[in-house]
Amino acid sequence: MSKSQSKNSEKNIILIGNPNTGKSTLFNSLTGLNQKVGNFPGVTVDKKTGKFNINQTKITVVDLPGAYSLNPNSEDEKVAKKYVEGASENDIIIVVADATNLKRNLLLYTQIIDQGKQVILVLNMMDLLQKNKQEIDLNKLSKLLNCPVIPINARIGKGIDELKYAINSYQNNKNSFIEGNYSSNVIDETMLRFNKINQIVNECLIKNGEDKSYLLTKKIDNIITHKVYGYLIFLGLLFLIFQAIFSWSSYPMDLIESSFLQLGNFVSNTLPQGVLNDLIVNGILAGLGGIIIFVPQIAILFAFITILEDTGYMARVSFLMDKILRQFGLNGKSIIPLLSSTACAIPAIMSARTIGNYKERLITIMVAPLISCSARIPVYTILIALIVPEDRFYGIFNVQGLLVMGLYLLGFIAAILSAWVMKLIIQSKQQSTFTLEMPIYRSPRWKNVGFEIFSKVKLFLFDAGKIIIAISIVLWVLSSYAPDNKFEKITDKYTTEVFQKQHTDQEIESLIAAEKLETSYAGIIGKTIEPVIRPLGFDWKIGISLVTSFAAREVFVGTMATLYSVGDEDNTKSIREKMMLAKNPKTGEKLYTRATTFSLLIFYVFAMQCMATLAIVYRETNSIKWPIIQVIYMGALAYFSSLLVYTIFS
Repeated sequence: MSKSQSKNSEKNIILIGNPNTGKSTLFNSLTGLNQKVGNFPGVTVDKKTGKFNINQTKITVVDLPGAYSLNPNSEDEKVAKKYVEGASENDIIIVVADATNLKRNLLLYTQIIDQGKQVILVLNMMDLLQKNKQEIDLNKLSKLLNCPVIPINARIGKGIDELKYAINSYQNNKNSFIEGNYSSNVIDETMLRFNKINQIVNECLIKNGEDKSYLLTKKIDNIITHKVYGYLIFLGLLFLIFQAIFSWSSYPMDLIESSFLQLGNFVSNTLPQGVLNDLIVNGILAGLGGIIIFVPQIAILFAFITILEDTGYMARVSFLMDKILRQFGLNGKSIIPLLSSTACAIPAIMSARTIGNYKERLITIMVAPLISCSARIPVYTILIALIVPEDRFYGIFNVQGLLVMGLYLLGFIAAILSAWVMKLIIQSKQQSTFTLEMPIYRSPRWKNVGFEIFSKVKLFLFDAGKIIIAISIVLWVLSSYAPDNKFEKITDKYTTEVFQKQHTDQEIESLIAAEKLETSYAGIIGKTIEPVIRPLGFDWKIGISLVTSFAAREVFVGTMATLYSVGDEDNTKSIREKMMLAKNPKTGEKLYTRATTFSLLIFYVFAMQCMATLAIVYRETNSIKWPIIQVIYMGALAYFSSLLVYTIFS
């Protein structure tokens, strides 16, 4: 193959468009599962890339963050501008526009075309335009803009083949929208562009009736954004989500738990007894099972979040919360990072780039980790199960779901109160502005919802899984070995005639396992931490879990699973059952009392236990000062809140 043929066998295309134009849906339609997420060089903004083939041509797609124009007001728009400006003359830029809002969407197109880039204009949501009894003269629009115009409906894949053909047959066509040199004044320039855009759209848009979609949206908004009903609906949706997380996920969780118990027994009985058997069963499988069991809950949470975003409801929540949040040093755009934190604080903190005001953006970043994330769900689930049975209902409501909703609301209250304190401390002269586009309501794009659930669960499993397996192996080693032949001395102690007469063989095995764990390297570490955490009702095992879960909160469950599995030869009980049976060695009473369990729950609500989040805060603020402040203030809040709760319930 010649060099020229080799060059023609590959193409790069760049997707760009305003938010809510269906750009991500088009990206998914083009690339399917052949995609990956990374970061743009030098910044933490998400970079989605994917590949697909047209005949023998390999196409690489880059999906840029949503942008309204190349005059950036946010970090996302700065990245989009930089990437577009750096595009080569052979790259094809596909501008995705909402066909129902063409005048606003074309501004971005005109700025890109004036940079001499190769552009294809894609008009998405043509079905909504037709429902509104409107149509666009596509040939005329293409002629006036002097570029290919492709109508599509990305939701159902209509027009995708035509777009692929346009990509494959694209011919270099240098073009410009505004001829000659125009004013250097950005407002002047924008008005000049909009005047010309308005002329073009008025010539090409044919209206055959009134816009029913916007009329329906307005009617729904009268209820959704109502000063009373709006908040009640929002709280009702939160309540539904947390009920679903516990009620709908119980059966698959039970199935996963029993499957791992059976797998552990199978491996234990199949492999020869010894170190390898113990490592796999009580180290790797115990730790891994402690996290996979929570996949159904994580999937349900991400499903709800994606559906709410897809329908356009999240924009209404931003509008609804703006007046309240402004009193605490935030604005309406802060609610998106705060709500996104219920899934994960990392992308939530990154999404704060859309907040133009530096002070409000910084405060949002500092308080977002107080919102309970999906990594806390495994911790909440296993601890709540120790004090509230699964079948406990208050009328038609699951009590476990109610308690989790209460923990989430507690985190939200702590976040806005912390924001209020920071509002008084952090000084800024920059004026706060809040502008928001309200998209029309649409039914969820179920294929897109499926993609999001799959990608987020995959990320949760593989990212957390690698950490958990590594920590589980290290913990198993620390728990299975001790200095100075202490294990041999313990075995000799309990095999004396005195102990043989006083205890059964099974009781002696349990006593040996418990004392070995306590004198192991892990036990030594835990005993060192114990004096600091004892006032909170925590023992040394919990202390080890607090340390290991600093890598990621969900590691708490894997750590407890490993610690309580060491010495359990039968491997017949789940981690919840083992924790329920745990005893306080000094009093002989149940270890996980209401006081201890509530204290531990409150600690995990407030504590900053995620190294990845701290790394993102450092990169987003470009200062080590803010992550250090975050660790200190959240750690102090967690410690003293837990101390108060333990004192009250003791």
